[in-house]
This record gives sequence, structure tokens and C-alpha cells, in this order.
Amino acid sequence: MTVSLCMIAYNEEEVLPGLLEEVYAQTFDKKKTELVFVDSASTDKTRAIFNQFKEKHIDEYMNIVIADNPRKIQSAGWNTAIKTAMGDIIIRLDAHASIPKNFIEKNEELIADGEYVCGGARPNNIDKPTAYREMLLAAESSMFGSSFAGYRRQAKGKKYVSSLFHGAYRREVFARVGGFNVSLGRTEDNELHYRIRQNGYKICQSDEIISYQNIRPTLRGMLAQKFGNGKWIGLTVGVCPECLSIFHFAPFCLVAVIILFLILMICGMISGQTLLLLPMILLAAAYCLGDLLITTAAIITAEHKSLYMLLLPVIFPMLHIVYGIGTLTGFIMLPFWKSSLDGSAEKEIEEVRESVKNGVHKAGFQDK
Repeated sequence: MTVSLCMIAYNEEEVLPGLLEEVYAQTFDKKKTELVFVDSASTDKTRAIFNQFKEKHIDEYMNIVIADNPRKIQSAGWNTAIKTAMGDIIIRLDAHASIPKNFIEKNEELIADGEYVCGGARPNNIDKPTAYREMLLAAESSMFGSSFAGYRRQAKGKKYVSSLFHGAYRREVFARVGGFNVSLGRTEDNELHYRIRQNGYKICQSDEIISYQNIRPTLRGMLAQKFGNGKWIGLTVGVCPECLSIFHFAPFCLVAVIILFLILMICGMISGQTLLLLPMILLAAAYCLGDLLITTAAIITAEHKSLYMLLLPVIFPMLHIVYGIGTLTGFIMLPFWKSSLDGSAEKEIEEVRESVKNGVHKAGFQDK
């Protein structure tokens, strides 16, 4: 089977050279590999790096394509990649990723073995490690600091999951379900994979496949990311609440409890009913105890320990609260944002479906 490895990039000149080295080092036959690079109107050397790689290695690969994504948003870029790709298998690879030499090979083997969508765990990693960044990595790698998503951690054997990060898809899948919903940001994966499952496909995660995602190298950047993630959870409720899990709303619940605590505290002070505060105090104590226990576990299991690790009891609630405030912001924005949707996202999903479907039938494939 042939493989189209797709990558979307916007101003990624710092990370692209290393990732492209890993792409070139893949053990899968280059003559059966198409590389689809999508430049999202970068203003740095991103496109030049893509061009240099293409000029140097074009004769070694089945094909190397550089496409444009003038809208810049990732979902639109992925739709461009899907419509451009001509391989039997389409693999999504983020620009802030790292992959082992057998990444393409293992995905192709699993698809050839009968799976329609597959991938592996995607644990976090750091670029240019320092003690401070190791602390941020410990926070992001912990379920308490990130999420319970199965794709973040390696599990033994093969299992079927609700979503993947760096997924591999048979072309037929996109011919059936269409492309990404461009009205969504940060949650476009969840929505696409929901439609994939609704169409009868299973999403397979194998312990033989792994890739890594580089975390934000600063606390400010990580907090901005969490706020954005939370905001899109709130907005996605208005489009596809079914593609979200209860765990997505845990930070919002924390923020709601804090707001309730403040209201009860003010009411208690005014009325003298201090017993109103007791349930909130017990909840706060339980959260703090859990915070300390998980921090201790994170420090014990951390490969590189430093005094920065002592900041984790503060970092965890910061991440939760910022994420929860983001979700609250999304809920507030929801009616205004939803009224601005004009149906163009649904049309693009269908355009991708028709575009890929034509290519699928030309290649001799049939829908599932």
C-alpha cells in the first residue's frame, strides 16, 4: 500500500529541520511514500525549508507536494492535505511532533492487516530540555495536569479508542465521512473521529505505534494553550456535544465550585450563616490533598528531578482554573459564535468527501 504522510506548518522553522530528518529516516519504502507539506502562510523560513527538502529528495519519493493554506487554521490545512494526498493511507503528523524510524511502517502494517483507522500513544516530550521545562513536562504528562485521553499514554496490546492524535486513515474513510469541520478549533479531531465512529469504523490504537508531541516550553504558553482548549470545549457544545466526554468539563466544574464558594462566602458573611462554607471547605481540602498526593507521585516518577518540581502543587490548579475559565468563556461566546456560522463548514466537509471519493474509485477502492 502507498502512504501519504501529511504535515501542516505555520512558522515552524525551528522545529522542522529535526522533524524532517526523522521523516527521511523512516524505514518504509520511500517509493511508496508521498509527502504532503501544507504551508499556512508562514512568514518565516518554513516554506523555504519545505522547498529545500523537496529539491534534495524528490527523486527518492513517490511524490513530494507543497500546498498552501491561506486561511491558516489547522482544520482547513488538513482538508487541503486530504484533498491533495493520493496514497492508499493518509497519515496526519503535527509539526511539533517527533517520530521513531518505524512510525510509517507500523501504521501501514496495521492498516494492511485490516484496520481502517489506527495509531498509537502520543506521550509528551520537550525540545531542548532544562530543569524548568522538565517540570512543565511532568505537569503536562500527569493525568491531573492534562487529561485522561487514552492516546496520551502507552498501553499494552491493541485496543479500540474514541480518538487519536497522529492518526492513519484509509482513503475510503474520508470518502465516506468527509473532511474536518473548519468552524472548530482545537476540537476538530474529536468531531471528525465522532463522525468516523458513527459511520461504523473502529479506531485502533496499538502499542507498536508511538509518536511524541513537544509541549509548550513556557508556563505562559502552556496556560494560553489550556485557555484556548477550554474555550473550544465550550464552543463545541453548540455543534457536537456528543464528541466530548465528561472529563472535558472537569476544569469548568472546578471553576464553578470556586464561584459558588465565593458567593456562599459573601452570603455567609452577610447573614452570619458560616455553616454554608463547610461543604466548600471540605471540597477544597479534598482537592488540595489530591494535588499534594499527585505532585508527590509526579516527583517520584520524574526521570529528572529538580527544585522546580516543588512548583507543581501550584502549577496544577493554575492549569485547571485557566482551562475552566476558558470553557466558561466559550459558553458565554457560544450563542454569538453559533449565530455567525453560515453552513460553509458543512459544505467543505462534503467537498472533501467528494474529492477523495473520486480519487478512491479511480484507485479501484470501494467504500466500506
